[in-house]
Amino acid sequence: MAAADRNSENDETHTSLAVSVVLPCYNEASCLKTTVPRLADAFAKTGDDFEIILVNNGSTDDSGQVIDELAATNPAVRKATVKINRGQGLGIRTGLNASRGHIVGYVNADGQVLPEDVVRVYLAAKNAPQGVLSKARRRDRHDGLQRAFISLGYNALMKLLFPGMPSSDVNANPKFLPAEQFRRMDLVSDDWFLEAEIMLKARHMRLELVEVEISDEPREAGHSHVRGAAIVEFFKNMLLYRFGGPWKQWRKSVRER
Repeated sequence: MAAADRNSENDETHTSLAVSVVLPCYNEASCLKTTVPRLADAFAKTGDDFEIILVNNGSTDDSGQVIDELAATNPAVRKATVKINRGQGLGIRTGLNASRGHIVGYVNADGQVLPEDVVRVYLAAKNAPQGVLSKARRRDRHDGLQRAFISLGYNALMKLLFPGMPSSDVNANPKFLPAEQFRRMDLVSDDWFLEAEIMLKARHMRLELVEVEISDEPREAGHSHVRGAAIVEFFKNMLLYRFGGPWKQWRKSVRER
């Protein structure tokens, strides 16, 4: 397996790896030693050259040290760093910007998606005859009734504000797409709205959407970082994006290229 340079932080040099997988890590020290080796083993079985970019997303626990240990023992693992946590989206963007694969994607670090399912979503993007956005669609979720209700309302409002939204599970990841299409998106969201931004821009770019049904597993360890403030953030950014100008400005910039 052609491996990426060890412990290379925020390296934006692009090479010919088949796939880059980004894991944003915010206080995930308790699960990384379990989830990352399993994910690496699953991708090794594909026979494709890959890298796993672990982003220490402003963690206050030992995540950075654990990432260093994993990078030291597996040449396919790289590290990127966000010094101050500003949200899930910034962690994902930082990793994607450092990626060196022809196909790039991301998944949460907590083990809620089985490694085999991450690979299935990647292969859906790899084997597509043209550029696609491949993503998960969750079944048997373990978030609880409150999260399920919030998710239902969020996805319904997305469809109302952005007619034609082709998915009823906007925030589901992993998501994978060709690296050149990712760069065209010029992603800007630092928070959870990044998931919706990717979906909206993929639709505008006429990328085919491929959804792969996966099971949603309990977290490997730790706890969810979605709190009341994050929920308010979801809805605020949805409205700002729709009516505040970023969506129109990006579409204009695409037309002018």
